[in-house]
Amino acid sequence: MGSPQNILREGAAILEPLLLEYGFAFVEGASGKSSGGHYARGSFVRGDRLLELHFRRSLGLVRYHVGDASVAHDEYVRLVTGGRGEYPGYSSDPLDGFRHLLTDLERHGRVFLSGSDEEFQELHKSAAKDAGR
Repeated sequence: MGSPQNILREGAAILEPLLLEYGFAFVEGASGKSSGGHYARGSFVRGDRLLELHFRRSLGLVRYHVGDASVAHDEYVRLVTGGRGEYPGYSSDPLDGFRHLLTDLERHGRVFLSGSDEEFQELHKSAAKDAGR
């Protein structure tokens, strides 16, 4: 397995064709070593929209941000579909998490990719309400 930075770059390349279509650009973030091992972070950014990605041994945290509102990937998919998405899935290939995320974005990403800020704010409010159950 390559370094987290290299795998994150390869994973970003899997997501890039779709996200470029919507005007997002990949920006590498911090990388280094912590108590859990080596990690890398990056984001796809368009204005005040950001798709946050964290990689350690596999694609970990995936979070959508629009302005100050944010929603974790699993919650996002649950709210827009009433069910579950393909990500994270299970595989020994560290790039499969990115492939599964791509499938979810293609099927369920409309609110984040091209929806209004208000639509995303409603998802954020629903996620916050559900977290307070």
